[in-house]
Amino acid sequence: MGCASRRRLQHSGGSCPGPGLAYTSLTMKVAPAPLIDAEGVRAILPHREPFLFVDGILELEPGRRVVGFKDVRPEEDYFRGHFPGNPVMPGVLILECLAQTGACALLSAPENRGKLALFGGLDDTRFRRPVRPGDRLLLEVTVDRVRGPVGRGTGVARVGDQVVAEATLTFALAGVPPEG
Repeated sequence: MGCASRRRLQHSGGSCPGPGLAYTSLTMKVAPAPLIDAEGVRAILPHREPFLFVDGILELEPGRRVVGFKDVRPEEDYFRGHFPGNPVMPGVLILECLAQTGACALLSAPENRGKLALFGGLDDTRFRRPVRPGDRLLLEVTVDRVRGPVGRGTGVARVGDQVVAEATLTFALAGVPPEG
């Protein structure tokens, strides 16, 4: 599996986590501190609030593989209407989380810095269980192949050790047009 969720430890007392570890914000479990924090993610991705859906990166092989996370907060605006009294994270946003995480792997490769990673398509998409406020969504994307500016990757979203969604993502890398 290789996912960061296997490295999670259950918090057993009142002491602080050790070096390189941090409490997850909503579950009070001890999880590895991010390799790249939210500020670092903003340095890689062009996305900004309210459409930035990656809170940090736990593992990174530039251009090849990435494991990131999104802490699903109760105050997220989409929960007001999806669904009142029974909040569920929309599946399309889980897929966007995977796409943005995969973009972190692509755009962190030196040859792709300054480019845009655009969504090209989805195949073999499956949703396995709902994602709710308080969940930490672990997002693993492996780049399977790249030919020129187009490529495909495999994405798996988990909460803990449970798969919540999976998909094959198609992407295209594009230059950023000059402003003005």
